[in-house]
Amino acid sequence: MQKNCYNNGRRDFIRKASFTAALYAIPSALVHAVPIDLITPGPAPKERIKLLINGKEIAAEVDIRITLLDFLREQLGYTGTKKGCGMGHCGACIIHINGKRMNSCQTLAIHNKSNSIVTIEGVAKGEDLHPMQEAFIKCDAMQCGYCTPGQIMSGIACIRDGRAGSREEIQRYMAGNICRCGAYQNIVDAISQVKASGKPV
Repeated sequence: MQKNCYNNGRRDFIRKASFTAALYAIPSALVHAVPIDLITPGPAPKERIKLLINGKEIAAEVDIRITLLDFLREQLGYTGTKKGCGMGHCGACIIHINGKRMNSCQTLAIHNKSNSIVTIEGVAKGEDLHPMQEAFIKCDAMQCGYCTPGQIMSGIACIRDGRAGSREEIQRYMAGNICRCGAYQNIVDAISQVKASGKPV
């Protein structure tokens, strides 16, 4: 056993020494032969897009790699849409695209050309809060508030999609929205209240 360990260590040393020697054997001319622009990334390509956000037509030049979430927050200033996990698991970034809820961290801005987008900033009518916003306040369905925009957007979609027939159905639909403060029962209360009121959402 000791002999095998010794042989393995010796072979490992020889491999490493050979690799180091090979590096020194490469002519310096070859090392400097690669053009610097091939190893240093240049600026990302940009593309001009038009889309409708909260009823307003927006035209902008965007980095083709940027997510819709980062485009909304960093470039347009719609910071109500929150950045959470970045993987579509927490629901903090949920918005509505063409009437359907969507994790904005999971779609690129350039993939939303001509789409109609609604963020949390667009659900109220001037000074009049949306019924879901009013219900969240009345039912105390928030604590720190970080997840609240995504919860409200999902709550609206829950009723629109016909998935608010019972508390259990609401809970299943809202499973993709995480509240680390644990206000789940109050959130379900708020959605149930709006559903029972019959108010349009």
